Parts: sequence; structure tokens; C-alpha cells
Amino acid sequence: MIPRHLFIGVSVLLLAALGMSLYAWHMRGRAAATPVISSDTRPVVAPVAGPTERVTLFVAYDDVGVLHAQSAQIPLPSVRQQRAEELLRALLALYLDKSSPHPLPQGSDIRSVYLVDPGLAVIDINAAFADGHRSGVLSEELTVASLIQTLSANLPGILKVKILVEGKERETLAGHADLSALLDVSAVHQLTAQLQSIQ
Repeated sequence: MIPRHLFIGVSVLLLAALGMSLYAWHMRGRAAATPVISSDTRPVVAPVAGPTERVTLFVAYDDVGVLHAQSAQIPLPSVRQQRAEELLRALLALYLDKSSPHPLPQGSDIRSVYLVDPGLAVIDINAAFADGHRSGVLSEELTVASLIQTLSANLPGILKVKILVEGKERETLAGHADLSALLDVSAVHQLTAQLQSIQ
């Protein structure tokens, strides 16, 4: 016959093990239901010093496949190169928003914009921008056209644009949009006008 104190001790241990199992199961369910917050991996940029100015951003809309001019008030520095960078970062901020009409991958950023005379702009995007971009002719073309239209509309005199990824040349953005050559601003204007006329 089993002594009474041993029976009680084993019973208490079994109940404790069962209780811990139920608690662990409950906590695992809660952890699975908790949404994962994606962290923004872009580097923190110093606040822009300069007066707020009205600019025109050319925003891509995937559902209809066009660019729409959108007015915005953003602070812009006086240095032309920094102005170019802030213009494109303002555009990217729209695309990184949850309700974006043309979503870009989280962490997408403009590393730098170099303005080379006469009339050449070099846009250097980060790897997160290119590596996570959705593959597709229209999606990629809209991204490229949006960057070029926004830059050329607000900084007159830009005739050609080159897009680099992490400071290096790349054949395409995500398999379709050609990044290997200099992009002609007037050709992008014509493409944008054609897209608008289809609507």
C-alpha cells in the first residue's frame, strides 16, 4: 500500500505540472497573436534645416498605372544636392506609408543624389529599396519615372539620370526596369504623358 503522504506529494506535483503546461500553452497562443512590429532599418537622418517650400511630387498609382502630380510642403536646404535628396526622401515617405498607392519595401532609402554638370543627376538608392522591390514591368517603370519626374520638376536643368544601388551599377531594378544606361529625362516625360493619355 502507498503511504498517504507520498500519494499527496505525487498528486500535487502532477497538478503543478498540468498547471504549468496549461499556462505555457496559453502564453504561446498570446505570443502568436501579438503582431510583429517591423523595425525601420533606415539610418536616422539629421533634421533638415531650411525654410518650408511648396514642391511637386510625382506619385505612382499602381491601380491605374499612372503618375499624379501632388503638391507638398517640405523643408528644403539651400544646397542644390541636399534639396534633391530631401525631395526624393519626401516621395519615399509617401510610398512607405501603410496606405501607399505604390508600396515600397520597408527600409527603402535614398543614400545620396549627386548633381554632375552639365545636367546629370546620379541617384544612389540603398539595397533594401532594390532587393525588396516588387518585380514587374509597370511597377518598376513607375518607380523609376516617379523619381525622375519629381527630381526634374523641382530642379530645372536635369537632362539625364543614372540610378545606382549602394554606389554600384545594376542591370535592372527588380528584373525589368533598365538601370544600366543613362535615363533621358525627356523620354521619361513622354512616357508619363502617354500613361496619362491612356486614362
